Amino acid sequence: MDVLNWLFNAQLHIGDQSILWREVLGNVFGLLSALGGMRRKVWAWPVGIVGNALLFTVFLGAVFGTPNPVNLLGQAGRQVMFIVVSIYGWVRWQQAKHDGGAAVSPQWAGWKNRIWLVVALVGGTAIVTPVFQLLGSYEPVWADAWIFVGSLLATYGMAKGWVEFWLIWVAVDLVGVPLLVSAGYYASAFMYVFYGAFTIVGFIVWARVRRGERLTIETRFPDPTVHTDGPNWQ
Repeated sequence: MDVLNWLFNAQLHIGDQSILWREVLGNVFGLLSALGGMRRKVWAWPVGIVGNALLFTVFLGAVFGTPNPVNLLGQAGRQVMFIVVSIYGWVRWQQAKHDGGAAVSPQWAGWKNRIWLVVALVGGTAIVTPVFQLLGSYEPVWADAWIFVGSLLATYGMAKGWVEFWLIWVAVDLVGVPLLVSAGYYASAFMYVFYGAFTIVGFIVWARVRRGERLTIETRFPDPTVHTDGPNWQ
């Protein structure tokens, strides 16, 4: 109980600002999860869930009586969504590993899925925004809704193994940093800046892995080339 009390109440004081250690630790777990995701490790999912649980209590400041009384419903709601989708991703990656393959094999989503992701991000934000407004989320509410919907799509894309999911995180971070700064969640805003750079690296790593796997497949199973004297394997 003493550990839980400390975890719930401990604060880091920087000048006249107070930052909950829960916010710091939650973002650290999130960073470790992102690192594990880039390396395609199954443990990335349960580690991320721990961070989600911590951050859920942080972003409902008015409910949990934290030093920051601002409620970011999109940020809090996405933690619940993360946990649900992470369970799906955890099971999916673990099953793939049990079947004798890698936890996930990066693949391009394809133009059909890319268009669907863009439409879902924009349309989902438009749908969720008035809901968050009615619930009293922090302004600008559309930014909170954008973060919520984008996080859902990015986590789903990670579970599917789509390389493009990293780019969705970039779009989330671009909106998330100024929103978190204006709301006073400085630790999370700082981590979002770091995440932004990290997600670009993650995209490059996954794209290279995909290219390497494709080259391996093409080398082992080359396409037949038809010559005048009959088919020949290059």
